[in-house]
Order: sequence, then structure tokens, then C-alpha cells
Amino acid sequence: MDINDWQLDQFRGLQLTLRDRWKTSELFDNSEADILIIPSLSIDQRELLKVEGCEHYEERLLFSLIRLRNPRTRLIYVTSMPLHPSIIDYYLQLLPGIPFSHARHRLLLLSTYDASLKPLSQKILERPRLLERIHKALRLDKAFMVCYNSTFWEAELSLKLGVPLYAAAPDLQIWGTKSGSRQIFKESGIPFPDGSELVKSSEDLANVAADLWEHQPTLQRIVIKLNEGFSGEGNALLDLRKIMDFAPGKTDHIQRVTAIKNSFPNLRFQSIQETWENFSKRIPELGAIAEAFIEGEIKYSPSVQGRVTPNGEVEILSTHDQILGGPDGQIYIGCRFPADEKYRCQLQDLGLKVGEKLAEKGALERFALDFVTVDEGNGKWNIEGIEINLRKGGTTHPFMTLKLLTNGHYNFEDGLFYSQQGRPKYYIATDNLQKDIYKGLLPNDLMDIIAHHRLHFDSGTETGTVFHLMGCLSQFGKLGLTSIGDSPQEAEDIYNKVIEVLDLETSGDHNYAISADYNFPMTGDGYSC
Repeated sequence: MDINDWQLDQFRGLQLTLRDRWKTSELFDNSEADILIIPSLSIDQRELLKVEGCEHYEERLLFSLIRLRNPRTRLIYVTSMPLHPSIIDYYLQLLPGIPFSHARHRLLLLSTYDASLKPLSQKILERPRLLERIHKALRLDKAFMVCYNSTFWEAELSLKLGVPLYAAAPDLQIWGTKSGSRQIFKESGIPFPDGSELVKSSEDLANVAADLWEHQPTLQRIVIKLNEGFSGEGNALLDLRKIMDFAPGKTDHIQRVTAIKNSFPNLRFQSIQETWENFSKRIPELGAIAEAFIEGEIKYSPSVQGRVTPNGEVEILSTHDQILGGPDGQIYIGCRFPADEKYRCQLQDLGLKVGEKLAEKGALERFALDFVTVDEGNGKWNIEGIEINLRKGGTTHPFMTLKLLTNGHYNFEDGLFYSQQGRPKYYIATDNLQKDIYKGLLPNDLMDIIAHHRLHFDSGTETGTVFHLMGCLSQFGKLGLTSIGDSPQEAEDIYNKVIEVLDLETSGDHNYAISADYNFPMTGDGYSC
């Protein structure tokens, strides 16, 4: 779908009203606000399918329920399919100092009852009665909308409802693509790997890969990236060491291009279900780039998160060391907060440069920058930008969970987060704790385990674990969690204890017993609200 220039002008005009209302989402005061949460993953749906359990990723913005800690905030949270009541109860019971019933009264949960392969925002627009219900529930002069990422679907939804969207306008999303990221890095003076422009055919991709190899004759590997890949699942590695007979200086350009093209079916795909047959079909649709793979003996993948406020200010929110998996460590698994002190202040400075460039182009709200750092010895780190995510990402919900639960603050001077008591806080988080033995666990089963083993987040000590992606557990054996401690080691110990307990509770040797002392109130489908 598309939106014309006139509609974009309307959209931006509506966004100007954010200057008077967005801060109510950040402050725990008595300001009134209605926040519409649309956790639509409005990205290429076939790429999204590479992520197991992706249909439950709309749950990743459930940290927003902690905003109900403000007694005059109301939330509307819309999903494709209904959320299990125990998942909602879990988040509301995290709220310190707010009666459960009071928070629940200010939360409206709505669903499209549509599990089809479409973005949630599109599903809502296809249901005028649901759209009208959302509209009637909002106090338009106090409302704003937040989303996972901003596309023309979200822009149209914003216009239909008359509610400003706190996110970058959809025509600016190009700066969050692989090729757009490289352009922003170049304009910001940020180091980034040698690579190609965007191409739309396998033939052109082989040609620019050969150009890259000729520009760097010692290159060992090239990363092939779909322009709109998700969590590294759209990446593949071309191993030049297998075709060294065609290296620069040994053959001409045409032979080199042919050798590279013939190697494409043997690319090392980061998604285990990807094939060249499918990947090659996506290139004309999404575009692709070739980029030098950064080698290094001691190498990490940190990221920095920031935002552009409606007032045009650029703020650094956090830094992380990413935990990566997949065949070659390019798929996002989780993160540690904060990033290593050896380079996190450098990351912040680079993040500010990129944020200022994005603000100059009119971007708004979240941005995250992924880097690769290589230890060069003598305390020096080579830091190169890899990509920009102009949306919420895997590091958004753990950090916002910490911030909203503790009402603490991030200190730019040392890159640490401090609770209101002045204690620095640390965490380790993942979206991908996944084991076959966890399959079959229902959300209520997880609640039993959390309670029995005291795995919950303790608001008194402000340590413990907060769980998410609970809807993935039964079918996929997949779970997300954020383990918070007063030191990196304590956070890791808490995280490891969760895994140890879940492994124990789902092992074949574990005995289950159903107590006859329980009297269960029965409802028709086992659900209650």
C-alpha cells in the first residue's frame, strides 16, 4: 500500500501534537494519558516466518503495561489473537503500589481474532467496527500511539483514528535498511565495513561481490544481506577461501564473477530453513548488498540505543553487548547490559552522531545501532557500524522493563543505569531460551514454577527475572526473560538459575502431582478476565 504526499503532510501535522503529550509516558506523575499500543511487526512477513514462534512476538511490547503504574494512564493493547489472561495478570502484578483491580480497570485488551500472515495494523484497518471501538475508547486530546515499527499501515491507522504516532514517519524507514544504514554511517563519519550499493538481481550481486573482493584482495569472507532482513535471519556468508583460484591477480573480473555466482547455491545461510532457491527470489523484491565480513580473534557485537524526541533532542538510552548465535554468530539471541566499559563510552559518542543525522532527516523515537568491535591490543578497539534499526528491537523491552519497574535513570557519564536508591543495575536478557523439553508448558504451568522456585522479580530488592514471550512456550518450547541483578555476576547467576529450574521441572525424572485440595472455579473455556 502507499500514502500520498498530502496524507504524509497530515500525518506529520498530527505528530506535532506529540510535543505536548509524549512525556506523560516517561514520568510517573498524575498526568493523564491514553496510550494505544499496536505491536504490529509490519515487516516482510516471509522474512518474519524465519523466526520460530514469530506469531507471538506481539507480546514483546507487554512491558508497556508497566506504564499503568501511573494511576492516570490508560492503555489499549491490540493483538492479532487474544492473550492468555494469566500473562496479563503476571504483568499487572509487577506494579508496585498500584492495586491490581485499579490497573486492570485502566487496561483495554482487544484482538482481531485473525492469525493470518498479515501485519496487525493491516488487520485492524480491515475491521471498521474494531477501528470504531478503538476510536471511541480514546480521549483524543490525551492520546498517542506507539508501535513496533512504522510503515504506511501504521500511518494510515494513525490518520483514521486521529491519534499521533510516536515513531519515525514511514517514508523515513529507508534509513533503517541495510543500504540506508550504510549511507547514514557515511554521512555521519562513522567507520563501517567496505561494501556495495543496493542491487536487485543475482547477476548484479555477483558483480558487486567481485568488485568488493578486488578492492580488498585479502578478504576471506563476504556477508550477503537482504536489504530488509530481521534479526540477522536475512544474512548469508560467501566463503572466498573456497574459490581462491579466482582471487584478484589470478583470473580476470568476468571469471571471478562467474565463480562467485556459481558459489551462491552453497552460501552459508544464517537461517537454518533458508535455501538459495528462496533467497534468490527475494533479491528482486527486497534488494541485497555485499559487505566485507569483519574478521578478528577477540570480537564482540555491541549496540547502542537512542531516541529522537518530539522536541528534536537526541538522547542515548542504553548500550548492550549482544549475544549472537546461528552458524556464524549473526543472529540475535539476547543481550547483556551494559556494554563493556572498554568501549561503551565510544559507542555512546557514535550513537549521538548517528542520532543527530537521523534527527536532521526528520526521524523520531527509537533507533538502535549495531556494531562489531575487534580488540587491536594495547587497549584499542576497532569499532565499525553494521546496521541501524529504526524501530524497537530485541534490546528495547528488557531495558524498558528495568526502567519502568525501578523508575531509575541512565547515566550518560559512565553508561550505567541507577535505581532510585542509587544502585547500579545489570541484566542479561534473551528472546530465545528454547528447548524441546519445554514444549507443552502452559502459561499457568510457568506461573506455578515461578512461584514455587521464587524466580519472580522482587520489587523490594529490585532483582530477579521478568518473563516474556510466554505464548511461545507450549508450541515452540521458547521463552524470553530478563534477569536483573546488582552486579553482572548476580544477573548471570539469576539467569542460570532460571534455566536450571526449567530444565529440572521439564526433565523426564520430574514427578508431577495434582492436589485434591484445589477447588477450581470452572468457566466455559478455562479463561477468565
